[in-house]
Amino acid sequence: MKHQKHTKLTRPNLGEFGRNEWAIIGTPCGNIQQLSYRLIDVLQKTLKVSYVDADHKNEDEPSSLEVENPALALGATLEYTDKISHHRFDIKSEMNAWQYRALFNEQDLILVNGNHFKAKNQIVVIDPKKEKSLEKKLDRLTNVDLILMTGEEKSIYPFLKDKLKDWAHIPVLHFSQTEKITEFILGKVLLQNPKINGLVLAGGKSVRMGKDKGELDYHGKPQREFMADMLSQFCEETYISVRGNQSVESEYELLEDTFVGLGPFGAIASAMRKNPNTAWLVVACDLPLLDEKTLQFLTENRNSSKVATAIYNPETNFPEPLITIWEPKSYQVLLHFLTQGNSCPRKVLINSEIELLKVEDAKVLLNVNDEEGYEQVKGM
Repeated sequence: MKHQKHTKLTRPNLGEFGRNEWAIIGTPCGNIQQLSYRLIDVLQKTLKVSYVDADHKNEDEPSSLEVENPALALGATLEYTDKISHHRFDIKSEMNAWQYRALFNEQDLILVNGNHFKAKNQIVVIDPKKEKSLEKKLDRLTNVDLILMTGEEKSIYPFLKDKLKDWAHIPVLHFSQTEKITEFILGKVLLQNPKINGLVLAGGKSVRMGKDKGELDYHGKPQREFMADMLSQFCEETYISVRGNQSVESEYELLEDTFVGLGPFGAIASAMRKNPNTAWLVVACDLPLLDEKTLQFLTENRNSSKVATAIYNPETNFPEPLITIWEPKSYQVLLHFLTQGNSCPRKVLINSEIELLKVEDAKVLLNVNDEEGYEQVKGM
């Protein structure tokens, strides 16, 4: 058996900065900035959009550093300023893809100045002013999705045809066609909207109930199977979450906790570890009144731009983390809380940007943890 030095993990589909990124390359920086601003103005209505550029001003040249960043000028390595309408961090340190991805984790779209940075996808501009420069940066063209023409140009450069073997199938627009470029990018982003997998939490020890809550029969079958059946109507794949060495028989695939000793938080993180590229619709098995109508309401009102889409519980006055769609971007957020000593999924939701929904009848949120509650529901 071949020795493997590191644990093999499923990796999220990330580029240099995030999941959906396009470097615009082949025209002067001013044009790239202008196009990016035009696109942002339209796309920000639908997506969280960010922009990556560079200002390579000579460090030795006089600047307004002393006025804008007095702490950095005196030797600090990080300066934070609350600008009321936004927050500003100025950092004196080397940055690489590992740091960028952390900063851009919650962004839906990242537009990048390709003259200075690489990105997973590219938009190539045919502009004679940057023809020679583009020819020197062909290694950056790894996944060209769109070609933009400027002026009266009718064809792409011969060296691009050699580089892009499928160049004839790449869509071509004019640099000035903002609306069509926007539609193209938006379509690409929406096409990559993560699918939803389902997870039934059935790994608890059921101490208060005195018997496995997943085995209880409210609807003619074990409750975990009933919940999994419901989830499967709204999810691509559905799993039963169990703790290590838990004996469970199910027609659904079991997903054992790999983040152990953390309760529901560990189960959610374990699902994310298994597949960090899908959203996870997570429900607890001890919700006997949860119905298809509520799950349909939740999935139809999903906001994949947020960290999660959750249901508001009027009894606790908080979001209910165990009837929630956790987006792929929530994986990093969950681990961020864990590194700070917190494993409460509700606290993650409270302190993150989420879509919070209210249901018509809050009884579907009823949580049953003891024999008395079980008998009451059975008697309804």
